Amino acid sequence: MDRLEAMSTLLAVVEAGSLSAASRRLGTPLATVSRRISELEAHLKTRLLQRSSRRITLTDAAEAYVQACRRILDQLDEAEHVVAGEYQSPKGELAVTASMVLGRRHVVPIAAAFIAAYPEVRVHLRLSDRVVNLHEEHVDLGIRIGALPDSNLIARRIGEIRQVTCASPGYLAARSAPLTPHDLAAHDSVSFVGFSDPDTWDFPIDGSTVAVPVRSRLVVDAAEAVLDAGIAGAGIIRLFSYHVADAVRDGLLATVLEPFEPPPQPVNIVYLGGGLLPLKVRAFIDFAAPLLAARLASDLS
Repeated sequence: MDRLEAMSTLLAVVEAGSLSAASRRLGTPLATVSRRISELEAHLKTRLLQRSSRRITLTDAAEAYVQACRRILDQLDEAEHVVAGEYQSPKGELAVTASMVLGRRHVVPIAAAFIAAYPEVRVHLRLSDRVVNLHEEHVDLGIRIGALPDSNLIARRIGEIRQVTCASPGYLAARSAPLTPHDLAAHDSVSFVGFSDPDTWDFPIDGSTVAVPVRSRLVVDAAEAVLDAGIAGAGIIRLFSYHVADAVRDGLLATVLEPFEPPPQPVNIVYLGGGLLPLKVRAFIDFAAPLLAARLASDLS
């Protein structure tokens, strides 16, 4: 069995949606396409495709394998063009991950502009507040907030974000603004689970990080809901600068405790090191980095 030929056939079947459509696309007899898939499944000792009368679907085991096949074949194709000294435009599927709100606010419009500029690239954007393992989940690059642990990832810094404490003007008019973090004990707060402890918020005070007690009257698990609650006057909230930038700019929220803000956190584009970096990855990094840097800087102003 020619494994690369089998991988190419598998991708053709997945993209075309059926064995017969892949046969027509490849100009290969249907029996040959079916045999290659069967040989590949036998080699892997697992079923890759669920066959029905209408359409082919991937098994759970095949999802990650298909992504790996795309990566391998893209890298091989690009390596051959490099060796031949030929120019090649970026193409293929590009998997990008980012946190939910940062992705919706900044990465989605940049990805839309990128696919308009590079029509042969398809972007698979995975928005999640979970830290995605690029290697294990076959993701090309990620937008990461905060200090990076030691790893085999290569990072390109594109900016920074602030952790902002704020409340609605109506709430502050009724309750007055806290002057120090310790004043929060006398206020209502709205906490974002996973972002901070609902009972204490950390602040830098006199050169040390201090866990300050807060009274969270509302605890939610989505940043958008925290923002809405803050605008509605439910209490003092604490989010990243990109969460609240528009609301602060529009006068719906006002920042408080600015002298006690934690140091800004870095934002990086990260990708796997080692081997030939696919052209589509290099193109996205070069395209997105300056745009993301400008957008993040705007959130801080």
